[in-house]
Amino acid sequence: MKKIYISGPMTGLPDLNFPAFHIEAARLRELGFDVVNPADLNPNPDTGWHECMRNDLRALLDCDILALLDGWQNSVGAHLELHIAHRVGMEIVIAKEIKA
Repeated sequence: MKKIYISGPMTGLPDLNFPAFHIEAARLRELGFDVVNPADLNPNPDTGWHECMRNDLRALLDCDILALLDGWQNSVGAHLELHIAHRVGMEIVIAKEIKA
């Protein structure tokens, strides 16, 4: 089973965009993926950005695929995750384009 990491915008969005992350995580699990969801890794909205990114990057490196949510282009964290995923040879996809 492929392990997939969801990446997308959070900072400055209502509820840190957690609903979009949870919806996509559920959809990808239904398709058979082992999903790593940053909204689950850092559920406390008061956790600082740097601490969240450290948690996220550790988890990212254990994954096979990086899946980008809509709006990822506006996220500093998603850009960092994309760069790292690319540099370590991970598969990179647009989340909504993943089909059964």
